[in-house]
Amino acid sequence: MTLPTITGPADCARHAGLPDADRAVAHTLLNCLLREVSGPGHRTAVIDGSLLVRLPRAGVRLRVALRRTSLLGAHRFAGPVTEQAADGDWTEIGWQRLADHIHTELSALTGVPNDEFLDQVRSSHHGVATALRAPRPVTAGVPLAGYLASERSLVYGHRFHPAPKARGGDPGSWAAYAPETSASFPLRLLAVREELTAQECAEPGAADPLDRLAPVPAGYRLLPAHPWQYDLLHRHPGLRAALRRRDVLDLGPGRTRFAATASVRTLYDGDTFLKFSLNVRITNCLRKNARYELAGAVALTRMLRPAFADLAARFPGADVLREPAYRAMALPGRDGRPDVSLLEGFGVIVREGLDRRLAPGATALLAAAVADEYPTGPAHISRLVAGGGPAAALRWWRAYLRLLVPPVLAAYFDHGVVLEPHLQNVLLCVDADGSPVQVLFRDLEGTKLLPGHHARALAALPPDVAGPLSYDADRGWDRIVYCLLVNHVAEMLAALADLHPETEPALWAEVRRVIREHADTHGGHPRLDALLAGAPLPAKANLLTRWERAADRFAGYVRLPSPLAEDVSPAPPKTRIPRPSPPRSDGTRSPR
Repeated sequence: MTLPTITGPADCARHAGLPDADRAVAHTLLNCLLREVSGPGHRTAVIDGSLLVRLPRAGVRLRVALRRTSLLGAHRFAGPVTEQAADGDWTEIGWQRLADHIHTELSALTGVPNDEFLDQVRSSHHGVATALRAPRPVTAGVPLAGYLASERSLVYGHRFHPAPKARGGDPGSWAAYAPETSASFPLRLLAVREELTAQECAEPGAADPLDRLAPVPAGYRLLPAHPWQYDLLHRHPGLRAALRRRDVLDLGPGRTRFAATASVRTLYDGDTFLKFSLNVRITNCLRKNARYELAGAVALTRMLRPAFADLAARFPGADVLREPAYRAMALPGRDGRPDVSLLEGFGVIVREGLDRRLAPGATALLAAAVADEYPTGPAHISRLVAGGGPAAALRWWRAYLRLLVPPVLAAYFDHGVVLEPHLQNVLLCVDADGSPVQVLFRDLEGTKLLPGHHARALAALPPDVAGPLSYDADRGWDRIVYCLLVNHVAEMLAALADLHPETEPALWAEVRRVIREHADTHGGHPRLDALLAGAPLPAKANLLTRWERAADRFAGYVRLPSPLAEDVSPAPPKTRIPRPSPPRSDGTRSPR
């Protein structure tokens, strides 16, 4: 399959109605503050169409107008963030001053310093501004281009991460490989001696997509590299020595162009996805394929073949993109064992292409692009349900929930499998009318196993692979509820409620109905009963995780009031927020 050429005018008029980088970054910071700090601390109020937030340690009161309130507390903001002065007047502040206030508040709240935080927010602002200036793709009439446009449209990023577009590395290099700039490029091709190649396959021929990229001399195997990663690692002493010995051959750029997808390091040529390592910090982490992730992807593909087949048979509108092979170089280091920095740095995972699982006639769209707060691309929900009223939106929503929710719950309860169905890990597949017909789950990195179901299979794996592949039941359930309901369903629901605000209670009632139907049909469970009774929902604490500089896998959760109880009220209560104490003579404020 040949990738289409996608071009478009680099003209800000195409972004009419979208917030600029200054406003978007301020709203994103406020989202995180509200969810993780001020909301749980009961220092917020909704009064006369505005949200008020008090930061007691920083001695600050903030206000922002609301476009729409949310039953989950994930409100939509409008206009600038303002700060109340000592004389009571409100003054507009920019994203930098807001970031400074959050820095002050978190320093005092946690007792943990963070000298990276403001630079990361600044980097994210630069990323948003760059993405907004980039050409938007023209996609009419080309199904693959429509899919790629959805991968490339996330110009603002995760709205509950304090620095969603923070990027490490050189900004000039970033633009050449970023999905937001519609980047496509050839891979750097290496040939590695067979005996110095690490590889596993879950089935015969699984690594063929790598070998098809170019011929290599006898006794070698082809190893493609992300060109950015090659630039970062080509001076590694072990690699330089291997090139001199001809243990590794540099074949130069390949002929096939690959397009960047939303994760940046996963590329697509229209036939196969290849997930590369990138020694670049993107949001929280350096995006490397750790050794256990390379082996784990293939192990999960092999071990879960029966479970995935059962789920596909029971829920024919859902499937999983498998990851049946990986390949890496195993050049010996000083201790004689494979050099981990090269094995992981050049490890590549093969993921099935869309044609392997996509329903006939359907177009795949990244769910995060459909659910975006703003219509930044042709996949946005406002385009899919254009021209329909509230009743049409509810019909669309029912169809989508019945595709998405049941297989995730069945995977957990029936097979002990924790899928990770957050918005960037799910492809929504629609028919020609924009109606949901299928969902595809992707990226096995976040898929985990419950030891009670898979003790024997996990025991057969090396301990360093088995450990990261498992979650206990409580941790797994938190991850399911967060990814499925808070990250995914709530954000898709919010995008629909933006179109028809009066439908939000009805949209949540449909979520409840689908969960109840699954419980009634497939056997109840105390966890589902608690969910339906309105147990608080776990939300990943991205702000606090970033502040504490913790690895993403150690992220904690805050608990949100659930809209799933039967007595969902149409609007949050209006409460008063305490006024700040007057300043002391030394400029500080009295504690409350």
